[in-house]
Order: sequence, then structure tokens, then C-alpha cells
Amino acid sequence: MARIVSVSNQKGGVGKTTTAVNLAASLASLGQRVLLVDMDPQGNATSGVGFPRNEVPMGVYDALLDHREAAECIMQTGTPNLDVLPASQDLVGAELELIDLKGRERRLRTALLSVRGDYDWIFIDCPPSLGLLTLNALAASDSVLVPLQAEYYALEGLSELLRLMAFVKERLNPDLEREGIVLTLSDRRTNLCRSVEEDVRDMLQDEVYEVVIPRSVRLGEAPSFGRPILDYDRRSTGAEAYLALAHEVLARRGIVLEEDVEPLREAL
Repeated sequence: MARIVSVSNQKGGVGKTTTAVNLAASLASLGQRVLLVDMDPQGNATSGVGFPRNEVPMGVYDALLDHREAAECIMQTGTPNLDVLPASQDLVGAELELIDLKGRERRLRTALLSVRGDYDWIFIDCPPSLGLLTLNALAASDSVLVPLQAEYYALEGLSELLRLMAFVKERLNPDLEREGIVLTLSDRRTNLCRSVEEDVRDMLQDEVYEVVIPRSVRLGEAPSFGRPILDYDRRSTGAEAYLALAHEVLARRGIVLEEDVEPLREAL
């Protein structure tokens, strides 16, 4: 049964979609069965694994509105073990269409029930807003992974997300947890990044992953080719960082890898 993790931060430009795509792909490269769910109407996670939003015939919108079963909308990516429930152009209007529907906050949770047993992990890329799509993601999730940019305003948006999580935990999903905090877009050569990292670790302590994602040109290039960083440039610092993060995520959950995952990693 999959662990469902929302990747969310209400502050834009913090590496949210980059983390959702590349952590999902890295876990898939380690032999985990992974589904990436794109709940952001911008569709960047969808295009980041090779499917331009305007070429998606059906996706998470159709599952939310009961037009199709989730399994019918899932697409296989070019990365072994990684599937995507994509964002289509119709997702832009989903917030308005959901307003009058029964159980509007739990529709994603219901849609994923039929496919949850097919995966080890389901990652949901949330929109950078506090609307019904984000509520659906949090109501469907076991936990929330929060990317934080290593900059002066690193904690901006975190307080709003934590308040929303508290609301969801009280009203919709009492089992919702914080999966952890991952520092992104870091340049440890600068005093600012080192200072921000120290402050965040002092404040959030063990919730912050040891692995820090560096600022990387190759990470920025990979989405334009529709490929996760492991597939685009396996030897880049960004690829190594997300692979290390995947190992840490598994270790925190006490998941022991099989001995044959190394060949699978090298094949990508």
C-alpha cells in the first residue's frame, strides 16, 4: 500500500515541482514503484516527465470529476517504475467545478483508493495556493514534504502551510503528518545560505533532511527536455543530491533496499 506524500509550499520558486519530479524519479530508480500526481494547473510536473500539458488526453481532472477512473488516466513515463497521473488543460477550471460537488475536499482521496495498492509511493505536486486542489491533496495524503529555499525569506509561506495542515488534520485527515523539510536551491559557498540552513535546522531540528539540494544549472535545464535529472545528467550534482535524498527518505522509513538496485540505477 503506497505512502501518499504531498509536496507543498505556498511560496513559489522554492523547487517544489523539481523536488516532486526528481525525488519520485530517484525512488523509482531504486526499485520503488512510484506514481507522480500533478495537481498544479500549470502542469510542470507533467511536462517534466515528458508530457506537455496540451497533449494530455485525460488526467487528474477527469479522476476528480468522476469522468474516468484514476487507472484510466495514468501514463507510463520513460523512467522505469515511474508513472504519472497528469495535469491536463482542464485542471485550470477544476477549483470552480469542485465548489458545488459533494465531498469536494476528499475527491482525490477517493480517486486514488483504486490505485494505491499498485505503488510503494505516491507523490502529489501541489499548486502554490491554498485552494481546493491543495485541500484535496492534503486530505488524500499521509504526510507533507516541504521544500524550503535556502534564502532570507526561507520560512515565508511555511506558517500558512502549517495552519492549513492543522485545519486539514482537525477537519478532514486526522492522520496527516509532516514528512520533513528539504532545503533547496542552496549555495553553501555563501554566508547567507549557510546562515539560513543553520537557522532552519535550529528551529525545525530533526524534521530537516540532512541532504541539501544545491542550486544547479542542470536541474534547471532538465524540465525543458521533459526528463528527470537522473535521466538528463546522471553525474550532475543535482542528480546525486536527489538520489541521496531518496536514500534518506527510505532510511527514515526503515526501508531496506534489495541488493540488485545498483544495476537499475546505473542503467538510467
